[in-house]
This record gives sequence, C-alpha cells and structure tokens, in this order.
Amino acid sequence: MGSVYITPMSETPQLPVLVLVRDLMFSSRISTVAKQNGTTVRIVRDPQSLADQPGRLLIVDLNLPGAIEAAAHWRQGTAGAVVGFVSHVDTETITKAREAGLDQVMARSAFVEALPRILPRE
Repeated sequence: MGSVYITPMSETPQLPVLVLVRDLMFSSRISTVAKQNGTTVRIVRDPQSLADQPGRLLIVDLNLPGAIEAAAHWRQGTAGAVVGFVSHVDTETITKAREAGLDQVMARSAFVEALPRILPRE
C-alpha cells in the first residue's frame, strides 16, 4: 500500500478574503491591514461578479447597490462568513442586512477599529 502524505497547514493554500467595496480609501485600508496580517485579499468591485468568487470570508460595504443581496447569495453558496459595514445612522440597511442573514453588521467606524481582529492571520 502506498504512503499517505498529509500537507502541513503552512503548505495548504488558503482561500482569500473577499472584499466587496468600491471606495478606494476603504479598499486601500483593508489591503494594508491584510498585508500586515499576511492575509490574502481579493477586491471585488461589482456585486454581480461576487457569486462565483471562492473565499473564506467576505467583507462588504452595505451601501453599495446590490451588495446585501449579493452577499447573502454568496454566503448561501459558500457557507463563508460575511461581515458588512455601513453608516451607523442607516438603520434601514442594517435591518435588511441582518434579515438577509449576514453574520455581522457593523457601523463603519467600528469596522475600521475592529479590522485587525476581523482579518484572519496567516
């Protein structure tokens, strides 16, 4: 019988963290923190193209038109976690995102503060 080789975790390629955001300031901030954590991120600008993207976590700007629906669809298809951020005064969007089943919905300011803890370290 042949030998079995189990790939160590360090040799197993990790799926990227997907970031659905159009704001260049936020995508730059997220990319910087990800680089510090050694985390691979893939920026997605169009909610329509999210469905076929493999990832282990999705970070999404909930103010982006179509983002809530795209994030909910991605979550159902991948079982990956979704963290959304939005203006703290946009209670309608917060409610819709929670009703859509997103794992975590945060105010934009809280998201910025929590970002180093949200992004997984590799």
